[in-house]
Amino acid sequence: SGRSLRQGATHSIAFMLQPHPGDQQYGEPFFIPFLIGLQARLAESGLDLTVVMGAPGDYQQERLRRVVETRRADAVLLAWTRREDERIDYLTQAGFPFATLGRSRSGTKSYPSLDLDFEKAGADAVDRLVARGHRRIAAVRPSLDLNFGYLFLAGYRKALRRHGIEVDPELIASGFINEAGGYGVTPQVMRSKAPPTAIIFNNDAMALGGCKALAEMGIRPGHDMAVTVIVDTPLCRYFSPALTAFRPALEPMGQRLAEMLLASLPAFAGPEGPRIIREVWPLELVARDSD
Repeated sequence: SGRSLRQGATHSIAFMLQPHPGDQQYGEPFFIPFLIGLQARLAESGLDLTVVMGAPGDYQQERLRRVVETRRADAVLLAWTRREDERIDYLTQAGFPFATLGRSRSGTKSYPSLDLDFEKAGADAVDRLVARGHRRIAAVRPSLDLNFGYLFLAGYRKALRRHGIEVDPELIASGFINEAGGYGVTPQVMRSKAPPTAIIFNNDAMALGGCKALAEMGIRPGHDMAVTVIVDTPLCRYFSPALTAFRPALEPMGQRLAEMLLASLPAFAGPEGPRIIREVWPLELVARDSD
């Protein structure tokens, strides 16, 4: 288009992707379709997508600062938003354009964000399990202050209270958002005084690790223990038993986040000028064999 975001524009958008401690691989089943949609929409506007990997544990602050200070990109996209996210504070103070996949308490509402309705999915998962006769329902969520884990837990708690079921802290566990995390914390909820008859895992990788831990205890997922996953990926479909989960529209989400970022940038906004768009998208229940 010939329009530049600023002098010396790179025509590149940086997507910050963060591995978690002790984990180099988690994220591909979720992020690849999302990135396909994101890249396709950016390309329509003549922009390239650059993926910047953080080092496990540093939460990207140094690499993000380098992107901003060396102007290696015209705008930044953040994922894995934390409840209190110093990256958002830094970008806001620097006046650098950005958008987020996920919400946070940090910053004002002055940046575009696209998130999934984890609170409703958590509540819907509880409703489905209660309707099937379960009262002792465990929740396994990610640690590291990841905001979607808080949203999921809020929905889980509200739904239990709505059904007149007391929230038992012994049935709530947090771990790294990978197979090792699910494997490590599932025995914790099974050791509660009154063990659960159902477990809701926040994501597929934690569920796979958790199901391995259950199997080693002689507990068969889908038979002796109902298992539900909040975010569906192809892994859930091919697990045995296939895992009931909530499916996000990942490729359209990637396209939409690109549109939201572009709408906030003066060089790409329409005639009405830049605007901040914030959306929360639903997750669709995919009923399978595990619950």
